Amino acid sequence: MAWPCKTKGMETLLVVKDIQKRYGTVEVLKGISLEVKAGEVLAISGASGAGKSTLLHIMGSLEKPDNGKVFFKGTDIFSFNKQELARFRNQHIGFVFQFHHLLPEFTALENVCIPAYIAGKTKKEAQARATQLLEFMGLANRLHNRPAALSGGEQQRVAVARALMNNPEIILADEPSGNLDSASATALHNLFFDLRREFGKTFVIVTHNDSLASLSDRRLFMKDGNVVV
Repeated sequence: MAWPCKTKGMETLLVVKDIQKRYGTVEVLKGISLEVKAGEVLAISGASGAGKSTLLHIMGSLEKPDNGKVFFKGTDIFSFNKQELARFRNQHIGFVFQFHHLLPEFTALENVCIPAYIAGKTKKEAQARATQLLEFMGLANRLHNRPAALSGGEQQRVAVARALMNNPEIILADEPSGNLDSASATALHNLFFDLRREFGKTFVIVTHNDSLASLSDRRLFMKDGNVVV
């Protein structure tokens, strides 16, 4: 069952305007424009090679477009210099990827604390926030486990907690359940909507998973570097 749409009347958080991107002779994005409303869950679907992940990376400032602009709360994020852009990402955007990218030598708690340390938070502040998030994720008894001692679903929930560490306005997720079994994927999908409901978070999710996409407030389809729906 789809969750009620919560986008009506909400402010625009992020605007993508005429984004173009080419790698060599391959035109990956052909002038993409879209808006993301604060508090919505937006799913982007499409076949492999459609340009979904490239678009998501540009939305999150991990890559720069060849042409076009990305505005966050009215500010052109690519007007920032390299240091400003890194600080912007750390403070305002959370990332969740298909492969969790947890540091194997660190515990769950330590992994979640990393963005807070980058932001200059104290160890006490960081650990208090990380503990709160991991408890919300149902991982209170896994705080001091290293990734190898966690299931795939648990590792991904740690990655979600890390993405939320600095209380960003928007979470960008690239195939977040693509490496999980069906039960873990369902639990992760439900978690996103719990986070939206409890904390008002905004999500843009690139996914091949029809069940996740169908739950979203909006679903866009990409084909050959264009949004077709």
